[in-house]
Amino acid sequence: MLTEEKTGEIWFAYDGECPICTYAAHALRIRESVGQLHLVDARVDTNHPLIQRINAERLDLDEGMVIQFGDQLYHGADALQVMALLGSKYGWFNRASALLFRSPRLARLAYPLMRGTRNLLIRLLGVPRIDNLKTR
Repeated sequence: MLTEEKTGEIWFAYDGECPICTYAAHALRIRESVGQLHLVDARVDTNHPLIQRINAERLDLDEGMVIQFGDQLYHGADALQVMALLGSKYGWFNRASALLFRSPRLARLAYPLMRGTRNLLIRLLGVPRIDNLKTR
């Protein structure tokens, strides 16, 4: 999936209306040796090149966050694992992510629960879906 020698820009598309997603986006710390992290709020930055690429590749942001590392896009559980692999060892969020989600199997098992929690939370808050794939 990832090679240690890869470095550069890391782009993270997240749901800015979801408190959990926003916390995760701002708590994520990438190891300095890997590169710089850029955050893209999928609800606000709809014309951002990353969001346009996500749409072109038909990745549903209501079904999963997206991380771009190098030229590769990682969606959902794969993005969760990338977060765990690239994250620094500083802060409880980063240590917990690394511990729990470095394993592809565990990331795939946990992600549907995390996505369901996100979907329930935004529904309870009265926030509409992102619907990035709907015809505009």
